[in-house]
Amino acid sequence: MFGYLIDMDGVIYRGSDLIPGAAAFIEQLKANQVPFLFLTNNSQRTRRDVATKLVRLGINVTQEHVYTCAMATARFLAQQKPGGTAYVIGEGGLLHALHHNGYSIVDKDPDYVVIGEGRTISYEMVEAALNMILKGAKLVATNMDPNCPTANGSRPGCGAIVAMLEAASGVKAFSVGKPSPLMMRGARKQLGLDATHTIMIGDTMETDILGSVQMGYRSILVLSGGPQPEDVPRYAYRPDKIVQSLADLDHQALVEEFTPSLASRMLAAAS
Repeated sequence: MFGYLIDMDGVIYRGSDLIPGAAAFIEQLKANQVPFLFLTNNSQRTRRDVATKLVRLGINVTQEHVYTCAMATARFLAQQKPGGTAYVIGEGGLLHALHHNGYSIVDKDPDYVVIGEGRTISYEMVEAALNMILKGAKLVATNMDPNCPTANGSRPGCGAIVAMLEAASGVKAFSVGKPSPLMMRGARKQLGLDATHTIMIGDTMETDILGSVQMGYRSILVLSGGPQPEDVPRYAYRPDKIVQSLADLDHQALVEEFTPSLASRMLAAAS
């Protein structure tokens, strides 16, 4: 069975507006009992908060359908150092995920400095993080997105804050969010799929499509989030399919389209 990893901003909604065709595609997946997860590199909200936003937009899902970079980061840290400590620049979604995975939030001598999105970041917080890193705390980013879309345009994202700390400390951050294999693999395993039956739908070449190519997933680029088809050839990798929006997708048609290629892949792997 095929299943889907689906980006949200630019694919399901833009700001507070539902993109036409998104609700119908998700209902189609639910009606056919097709497994899917919504993936986001935004660490601000908990997955319950994300699910609530989707429900209010007309997408009837639960928090079990949501997988955030905050969750992926917290699970990774819990595996690396169970019961550890972290100094956090970020908001509720990241703090909740860390607490849920047994981490304590501290403001002195942390095991990790963890960076997520935030709307109230101060220079004092960045200075504190820098000195902790210089004293040996390990630098971890929930993602490396340079900016975040807002109703008024965009604001500096997690990657912008991380870049400042990397430049000041000389320490390279470890990033967990898309396109990192940690998040891409973790989401796939949560659905119980193998790589050849996983389809990633996203609107960003540098994260959604790159991550799926690296993992051997099928990938679909939607243009509803802003990318232009003429930009795709400049990348060394490409999506398997390009469509205007989710309104142009039909699950059964995708299964039929990707199945012959699946057989070819399996034959190539055996040779």
